[in-house]
Amino acid sequence: MPRLCSHRSQRNGQRVLPLKKSHYNLVLVDTITGLVSVAANAASGAKKFATKEANITGFQELYILVQCTPDLSSTACHWCLLGAITLLPDCCEWKQGGRVLYPSCNVRYEMYPFYTIVAAPPLPLLLPPPPPARSQGGRSRFSPSIIIVTSILALVAVSVLLVAFYCFARRTSVRDEYNTAPSQENAFYCFARRRSVRDEYSNSTAPSQENVGNDTNSVESLQFDLGTIETATSKFSDNNKLGEGGFGVVFKGTLANGHEIAVKRLSKSSKQGVQEFKNEVALVAKLQHRNLVRLLGFCLEGEETILVYEYVPNKSLDYFLFGTKSEKREQLDWSSRCMITEGIARGILYLHEDSRLRVIHRDLKASNILLDGNMNPKISDFGMARMFGVEDQTQGNTKRIVGTYGYMAPEYAMEGLYSVKSDVFSFGILLLEIITGRRNFLGFHPTNHAPTLIGYAWQLWNETKGLELMDPLLKDSCSPNEFLRNIHIGLLCVQEDANKRPTMSSVVLMLKSETISLSRPEKPAFFTGRSTDHHDQENAHNCSANGLTISNDLPR
Repeated sequence: MPRLCSHRSQRNGQRVLPLKKSHYNLVLVDTITGLVSVAANAASGAKKFATKEANITGFQELYILVQCTPDLSSTACHWCLLGAITLLPDCCEWKQGGRVLYPSCNVRYEMYPFYTIVAAPPLPLLLPPPPPARSQGGRSRFSPSIIIVTSILALVAVSVLLVAFYCFARRTSVRDEYNTAPSQENAFYCFARRRSVRDEYSNSTAPSQENVGNDTNSVESLQFDLGTIETATSKFSDNNKLGEGGFGVVFKGTLANGHEIAVKRLSKSSKQGVQEFKNEVALVAKLQHRNLVRLLGFCLEGEETILVYEYVPNKSLDYFLFGTKSEKREQLDWSSRCMITEGIARGILYLHEDSRLRVIHRDLKASNILLDGNMNPKISDFGMARMFGVEDQTQGNTKRIVGTYGYMAPEYAMEGLYSVKSDVFSFGILLLEIITGRRNFLGFHPTNHAPTLIGYAWQLWNETKGLELMDPLLKDSCSPNEFLRNIHIGLLCVQEDANKRPTMSSVVLMLKSETISLSRPEKPAFFTGRSTDHHDQENAHNCSANGLTISNDLPR
């Protein structure tokens, strides 16, 4: 593949027939996004590419290829291809063919075959070894010294191969520790090595996180000493309290070297039992993404059950959206809200498709989205999350319904069925709340027969009055077309039929590219109500000061 200093676009100048444009675009987007995961998740050592043919009409085929260089990790390949796909509408919309070249990946589609799948050559037949050569006197030509030397050389060769294999495996594991993200401006990758907890907290007694994710037993290496936590929080002083909820209290702490942490101290009567606690530790320890809150460790000592996270200074999203201080919401202009929604979407996409395990969060809501110093979102609270270890397992069933009504998908709230589409539904609610500045709760707008935010949004959408949903604070910073498009995406995510909801990879593309056409949303699910964790909507102004895995929002 050519190594380019920036992305390069090529197109087939012939246009698609006008009557077939919409169908052509839908087939192209569905097919090419489906190939991304196939190429990115190729088996270790296999080439990272995928091809597929899609039928446009009865006699026309669309040929699509996506490809990454072998040195990329699965996550890097995934994001590189997504970045390339988002450029296709700019260069090649309605064209019969197009190609975007990055230094480390490329995508291409045509209306004619441009690739050939070559079958692997057959293995050569095994021949029996030749009989040992004999001298005229019947003795072997090889002396004992030659045999000894040959044996030693063979052992040395095997040793060299083993060392080379170890170095290769080590190099691969280290490379996977790098976060990569394609830049649309120059299409280069900037590799920033994640510092281990041992490096970052070298002057404290915090545990190492270097080998997190190999297996469940590695969780033990994350254990903090209770004395360290008590010292960091001034013995859980009320002055360090950040928030309180059904599972316990969150405190701010400062380690001996000055690094700040957030400490979640579970109450003895916490609804989050030992199983949920272990689940959260084992799960979050395996996850590494800039839009997920980072777990530093835990403590199980005496009657104390404690989780230790990175400290996120800007509190939770609901504090800014629904707090009593209007100046907080004023900080969220349109560009900030778009950055937050796109960051949340990328975090969920990582959980669903890019992490080592497929993860369903099951409790996505505004109080579980933390904002760092630059207002970048971080998803928290994985106590209710469920993970699947096999690629083809995408859904589950439970008799124990946990979460927050108003964000729950109807199939989960009523039947206990959860899947990646359950998280898509919750994201749709979050998206509507973020861009409207309004909370989705029962009794939202009873005078207009729209008891929930999604019901009201659906009503105004059908009346072509969607702009009435706009947060008044956004009038000077938001384009009407962009706002309506986000309402459209939100309604697609909250459709009652889970099968009609888009995947998170499609949602990310919809949010990044305005040229991707959107299908018409169908009737949304109107099933909303009160929270299972006793969230008091009448006291909606009382927002958590730090929503770190906090399900309740109680006054201080």
